[in-house]
Amino acid sequence: MTPQELETLCKDWPGVASSIKWEDDLVFSVAAKMFAVVGLRGPHSGRLSFKVDKDRFLELTDQQGMIPAPYMARAFWVSIVEPERFARAEIEAFVRRSYELVRAGLSKKLQAKLARP
Repeated sequence: MTPQELETLCKDWPGVASSIKWEDDLVFSVAAKMFAVVGLRGPHSGRLSFKVDKDRFLELTDQQGMIPAPYMARAFWVSIVEPERFARAEIEAFVRRSYELVRAGLSKKLQAKLARP
């Protein structure tokens, strides 16, 4: 999934913002909490990383094409290193679930604020 496709996917979700961090990464956040990162250049260009459910972490990282995300695996993040192994719909579902997990970790007040039109 390209950075532009990821931007199109996430742009209308409540509270989502994107920014460039660490000079090479496009980061998607909800209420300033990251839920997806895609490398823009360098050795990790195109690598998509996101949060997953704790109980799926080992299952997903045992698959070919997916690894524990560097620096973020302790928080149950994975990286897709071979995107051709996954259907677009599957990647979109991973990113949406990551958004939901991060949003669920926000305070009830913030969650309620995001629910308003």
